[in-house]
Amino acid sequence: MPLRSAAGAPVVPASAAPVVAPDRAAAEEVPRPVPGSDDLPGIVKPLPAEWFVRHDTNAEMRWDALRDADGKPAVGRHVPVERFFVRNHTSTPLIDPVGWRLKLFGSALHGAPTPERAVRFALDDLRELPATRIDALIECAGNGRSYFDRQQGERAPGTPWALGSIGSANWRGVRLAEVLRAAGLTDRAVDVLPTGLDPDYVLDGTNYGPVRRPLPIAKALDDALLAYEMNGAPLTPDHGAPVRLVVPGWVGIASIKWVGSIEVADHPLRSPWNTEFYRMFGPAHPPGGGPALTAQVVKSAFELAEGARLTAGREHRLHGRSWSGTAPVRLVEVSTDGGRGWRRAELAEEPCAAGWTRWSIDWRPERPGRHELRARATDHGGAGQPERAVFNREGYLFGAVVAHPVTVV
Repeated sequence: MPLRSAAGAPVVPASAAPVVAPDRAAAEEVPRPVPGSDDLPGIVKPLPAEWFVRHDTNAEMRWDALRDADGKPAVGRHVPVERFFVRNHTSTPLIDPVGWRLKLFGSALHGAPTPERAVRFALDDLRELPATRIDALIECAGNGRSYFDRQQGERAPGTPWALGSIGSANWRGVRLAEVLRAAGLTDRAVDVLPTGLDPDYVLDGTNYGPVRRPLPIAKALDDALLAYEMNGAPLTPDHGAPVRLVVPGWVGIASIKWVGSIEVADHPLRSPWNTEFYRMFGPAHPPGGGPALTAQVVKSAFELAEGARLTAGREHRLHGRSWSGTAPVRLVEVSTDGGRGWRRAELAEEPCAAGWTRWSIDWRPERPGRHELRARATDHGGAGQPERAVFNREGYLFGAVVAHPVTVV
């Protein structure tokens, strides 16, 4: 009889797993861009210019695309898959979902201390476990990086994101806690280390291997999800198919795409993504760098193009969204005069910690010329947006108020 997990799902020992190809073989398949993507390296789906700003192997969402030409909403609480931003360290792998297996092993699992003795789950095995749906934002830690330079004159290397490396979706899958327990989790667990099946990340001649980043067991057992659906449909390649991790509230790097294995250890785990990358370095931070990044900061964005032209002498309805990684948004304020005066915006829905909050405010500009809009939010935990963000070498977590220029004609 086949071995069964504590939840009743089949658990396949590594030695007997009906694997179609070696662990990394699917990841090594060369992604094939489809018509419409202009062969952008690393991304499979089409990237129309009216929806995205392209950054090499990444694609940033255009905030003005959340509204149509008449100013009506084009995107609700959830961003459609075809419009969702893409963050790739290398390129999107095409992985056969039938041959895919999730391998779990480590010193804090009963009977599976090494990769050779790992427990494996097929996609159908995960679907037999209790399913969970959650709303969650995915946001790159570098979202807003370009404003360190544009607003503060402090340039940080890396992808020059504005505020569009973020998206909200409804995710369906199985809680990571369910899978860990089904695989034989012990009370000695300290960290888990999910590893992606994307090609190795090579930077300046150094091969860092596949993307992988430890997650404390407390967060893993709290709200982390192994997702196989996004907005009611199976995951697509660019967004982690066949299975990805979703870690609500935390920086996007924690939500590993194309998960192939998870180490479960009774001691702290490390990878370049929590030692060399995704930590704060710089004059305002400890000499050896700050701790590994976890929760996101408060941000706000207008659903309006920078430099948009608005007519003088008529009323305009300004729209935007605010969010926080730690608590629901409590208050959003908008300035139409460069920050001298502030008015409270109207919230479109009851704020929740799992997503962004949409808001709007009326503005009737009388004076033609250049104007500077600003928006700032405060969450229920008291966190808000400062006038200036503390600089760090990699340009992470820019949470200051963003100056949004428009022209009144």
